[in-house]
Amino acid sequence: MKNLLLGLFLAIAGTVPLYLISVSYVQADNWGCQVILCLSNPGSATQYAECRPPIEKLWRELANGHSFPTCSGVGFQASRPGYEPYYCNGGYRLTTRYGDRGREASCISTTPQTVSSLECYSDNDRSTSAVWRRSEGRIKCQRYVTTRPNVRQQPHYVDVTIDGVGKQRVWY
Repeated sequence: MKNLLLGLFLAIAGTVPLYLISVSYVQADNWGCQVILCLSNPGSATQYAECRPPIEKLWRELANGHSFPTCSGVGFQASRPGYEPYYCNGGYRLTTRYGDRGREASCISTTPQTVSSLECYSDNDRSTSAVWRRSEGRIKCQRYVTTRPNVRQQPHYVDVTIDGVGKQRVWY
């Protein structure tokens, strides 16, 4: 019985996630370690008040072109800062092309969508890609639909991989 309880305790202790450890109880040696500790919280990097100053400093440093801070003794990697100003809703993928105004982004559906049957009967131009397809036992006029992309409020990101915790994309 004693070995069973000891084994159960060790199993539970080994599976407790890092985010359950309060930031106030963990002493980070320097700013880089504070950043890693705060970024490892799946709730949000700024969920705890103690994390706001080091994370806000991180955003400023990255925005000025500085590299990601380091923390000795911790296994982590950080990508170079990236920039993705647009995103698409579910069922759409982001595409870019060069148009009259330069590079333009748009979202295109990943599966054909049902559209007005007038688009399948149109003979005035060949730019429409609407065709008759069998869907759900009926014949429908369908084509890949294009929409405008959504604009991110925080378009900059860093991919952070922390050993034992996983990988996450942090937007700022």
